[in-house]
Amino acid sequence: MSLRFPDPGQRAAIAAAAKQAGVSMQEYILSAAYDRATAVEQRFLDGFKASMARSSAAFAAEPSNLDPSAEQRAAEQEAQREIEHQERGHAA
Repeated sequence: MSLRFPDPGQRAAIAAAAKQAGVSMQEYILSAAYDRATAVEQRFLDGFKASMARSSAAFAAEPSNLDPSAEQRAAEQEAQREIEHQERGHAA
């Protein structure tokens, strides 16, 4: 793998972190990329499980309970804002 860094400071920081971890720069970078990818995957799975739980609860509800309460609507709006905030934070 060819490692090129336009910023010499960035290369030095990564090299120092790799040395401290006792691994090569390549291994350090690949490990960091893998950790980030698995964290993204875990956030997706957690969100999916929460969505499935909400869907399950909605289908199990009595017909008279299908109209969401003000509290439930507020919780859903808050969850949507949280998702959008996380997406903006991870897009940077």
